[in-house]
Amino acid sequence: MSKTRGGGGGELPWHCRMVAQRIGDVAGKEILDIACGTGEWLGFFRSRGATVAGIDLSHKAIEICTERFQDGEFHCGPAESLPFADKRFDVITCMGALEHFLDKPRALAEMRRVAKPEAVFLILVPIAGFLTRRLGLYGGTHQVDAHEDVLELEQWTQLLQESGLKVLKRWRDLHPLSWSWIRQGSPFVWPFRAAQALALSLWPVRWQYQVYHFCKADMA
Repeated sequence: MSKTRGGGGGELPWHCRMVAQRIGDVAGKEILDIACGTGEWLGFFRSRGATVAGIDLSHKAIEICTERFQDGEFHCGPAESLPFADKRFDVITCMGALEHFLDKPRALAEMRRVAKPEAVFLILVPIAGFLTRRLGLYGGTHQVDAHEDVLELEQWTQLLQESGLKVLKRWRDLHPLSWSWIRQGSPFVWPFRAAQALALSLWPVRWQYQVYHFCKADMA
């Protein structure tokens, strides 16, 4: 993703914009992004009238967010201890980070604590059932060396449910449907990557590389 400054969402890839738009109208709402990085997702939401906040372990990332969104609130720290008030946020997002947290239940409990009762959650996680991985054609990313728990789809669902979240919908991560992804590596492998990108849009959710989980607090 682009690290450009500014509040607009033009730098967010099309597949991310598509998912973000499914959350609905965010004007006037407060959004918290867990492991926010330099704020690409928050830039999209801010450009649509949301108030933004974030937390990340990187001091540099938080410095960039603070400069980029001067009306936002940003902290450097772990997701397991959020420095925000109870029942504050309307939307909480966590994109490709939950798998790295050392205490996932505690982090999810903190997300629930700072969320309003009617809040929605958008969480992106990697799936162990990724078909290419099962076929032995994919060995994972370098992030595995920095602690990465890749679970089956059912295991992620169970973890979310045990943490008090109800999964309403699941969406495929379609980032491979782009020339930038297909054209990585040698030109000889581009046809294979193109075929895989197209297949991902058709494979069952349990075979996907990553899956977005759209949730609400389970009030039962």
